[in-house]
Amino acid sequence: MNKIAKIAIALIVCLAVGYSASTVTRPSVETWYPTIIKPSFNPPNWIFMPVWTLLYVFMAVAAGLVWDKIKEQNEEVKKALGFFLIQLTLNAIWSYLFFGLKNPMLALVEIALLWLMIYETYFKFNKINKIAGYLLIPYMAWVAFAGILNASIWWLNR
Repeated sequence: MNKIAKIAIALIVCLAVGYSASTVTRPSVETWYPTIIKPSFNPPNWIFMPVWTLLYVFMAVAAGLVWDKIKEQNEEVKKALGFFLIQLTLNAIWSYLFFGLKNPMLALVEIALLWLMIYETYFKFNKINKIAGYLLIPYMAWVAFAGILNASIWWLNR
């Protein structure tokens, strides 16, 4: 399988995870989310979909680039992709905790774990392919911001 096919498969997986998370997010954005207190730096709702779409594309390209090195660095690639799948799962779980269960505190604990797993994935990807590592930096930054936003929402609504 060539590099483009691997990136395409990773893109399908990442976008499927994003879509899955959006199915629980959308109803709460229209009902529960408008009723809670948010900090002054809370972005407008319309910004989240394009940002997350771009981040999922970056993640998919990164995963595809790493996957493409499986013949040269089999064990390292398998381990790196394992971390990638763990963080991707945690990424989806956050939406269920925050928007599905409407539990900012539990989501805050989970997003801290998510950020650590993204960092570990970045570290592993960077050793295999520098560009793949660099592609995860915007994701790490956005999740750090999301963590601050999550903490603020929890604090303001406790």
